[in-house]
Amino acid sequence: MAKYYDIDDILAEEEFIPVVFQKAATGVGLLDPSAETNNIEQGAKVELPFWLAHELHSRQAVVMNIPPCFNQMTRKEIQADPGSVDLRNRCQYFYELGCKLAPMVGDRTIGSFLLYAFKNRYKEVLSKAHTATYVAASKPLTLLTKEETHLCDAAQSSMTAFKKWRMGGSRFEMPSVLGKRKPSE
Repeated sequence: MAKYYDIDDILAEEEFIPVVFQKAATGVGLLDPSAETNNIEQGAKVELPFWLAHELHSRQAVVMNIPPCFNQMTRKEIQADPGSVDLRNRCQYFYELGCKLAPMVGDRTIGSFLLYAFKNRYKEVLSKAHTATYVAASKPLTLLTKEETHLCDAAQSSMTAFKKWRMGGSRFEMPSVLGKRKPSE
């Protein structure tokens, strides 16, 4: 499950997933806001955090459904224009959640959809990250998922370092491991 110290992994597993209970459950009525009793009946549809849905799925108590961020409308929007789709509002951890969810739901196309979305959005993120106008414009940054934001930050810092080097930064540096050499006799 979650990497213990990775806050992004923990937050990714907090995303809500729609599930259908396969068995009746007693004492967990608070999971279903529409429940009048403290019990959940078989066939009840509830949204649970991924970490809980995964655990209940492994015990065959629930069946996971595909969340709205992976529905057909989102897929069509990404196929039409990948860079303009606001994935952050749909799911901040779109790729990470999709990778964790893919083996547990019946839809085998999630993996190829994630790859298509990542490849096409990655091209745009890199090309925009290397231009100065993109850094100043905050609008495109609000469309990016957490994973894409990390990639954009890495691309911007590498471009800054490259420009600094090209404009006259130190060309060659002695590795600190080598230290100072003694003159040979």
